[in-house]
Amino acid sequence: MHNILLRYWLAAGGIDPDRDVQLETIPPAQMVADLKAGTIDGYCVGEPWNIRAAMEGVGFTAATDLEIWQGHPGKVLGVREDWANTYPNSHVALVKALLEACKYCADAANHEDIRQLLASRQYLSTNPEYIQLGNPDHYTCNLEASVEYAHHLFFGEGMNRPSRTEHLWMMTQMARWGNIPFPRNWVEILERVCRVGVFSTAARELGIGDIKYRREAIKLFDGITFDSEDPINYLNQLQIKQNFTMAEVHLDGIRSPIIPAA
Repeated sequence: MHNILLRYWLAAGGIDPDRDVQLETIPPAQMVADLKAGTIDGYCVGEPWNIRAAMEGVGFTAATDLEIWQGHPGKVLGVREDWANTYPNSHVALVKALLEACKYCADAANHEDIRQLLASRQYLSTNPEYIQLGNPDHYTCNLEASVEYAHHLFFGEGMNRPSRTEHLWMMTQMARWGNIPFPRNWVEILERVCRVGVFSTAARELGIGDIKYRREAIKLFDGITFDSEDPINYLNQLQIKQNFTMAEVHLDGIRSPIIPAA
């Protein structure tokens, strides 16, 4: 998702991410050191590495993901289709456990415990001061004004339920940059991969079946609305892109249904 959002942001500003800049993948924990050493000009990453750069005086936040696509999906729970079909009860139990964990993380009363846990050597091995689950505007800086800070939203209305529209948008972006051919049978793929029923069963068994789902159209910061009924026309309207292809994707062998977790 970071790669997709970065590419979208650059292209919307007239910058071709494959021709005008050089994108490299490096470990997040290495990014602040590389920025300080001058071996990179910038990076796209989740917290706490943006806040750390600002607190250490070596960088600033140019834009947050909230400013690019408010409420975008971030993390997913993915399992193999053969496993899901063989152990349906375990699949539902796994989603239930994740939903309970998300609800725990959303409770401000647990934030200090979460910060200490994430800062430990077992996970990020960093200073707890860098991990902010609230709004750390006093730690961030921008060229012009304070940015609209975005942090992970763990639980609540429209945050956990899988969305086939969001999956489809991601498929258009992957095709846009030549990662995949756009599938002619995209409806079939979405039905197989995005298991909304598993989430619904898990939520109902936890007694949280009243979680509502946002159904508004996907629109990023540039104002272009994604038409899920005509993804090819949407792709054609994008000015900066590679010459994408289309192909029938055969769903043989092992498949991976994906359940967004947050």
